[in-house]
Amino acid sequence: MISTRTGHFTAADLVGAAKARHPGIGRATIFRSLELLSSLGVVERLDLPNGEHAYVGCEPRHHHHVVCSNCGRSSDFDDADLSAVVDSVAHRTGYRIDSHRLELFGECASCQTPGSVP
Repeated sequence: MISTRTGHFTAADLVGAAKARHPGIGRATIFRSLELLSSLGVVERLDLPNGEHAYVGCEPRHHHHVVCSNCGRSSDFDDADLSAVVDSVAHRTGYRIDSHRLELFGECASCQTPGSVP
């Protein structure tokens, strides 16, 4: 169910899909499963620009996400040069940075209007 999704999904989406297949399944089971999958790095929680939370399926490795604000499609990308920015922030602030995550939001190529500037 999660592995076939191309965009982000909410816990409510999963509850609805699960109840359609297994009417007796409880919401708590879905939420506990999401917590477990998140701890294993198989899904990650996204904090959407509207304040809501969603999830994306992903590989259990360090990466970041770009999410279409229109259709919800998401792509993950590797750290690239972000580690240099993190090192710079640590140096300027005096913090020892233990972890970070980055979520970028915009319109995917399919949702952009022809002639719009990316």
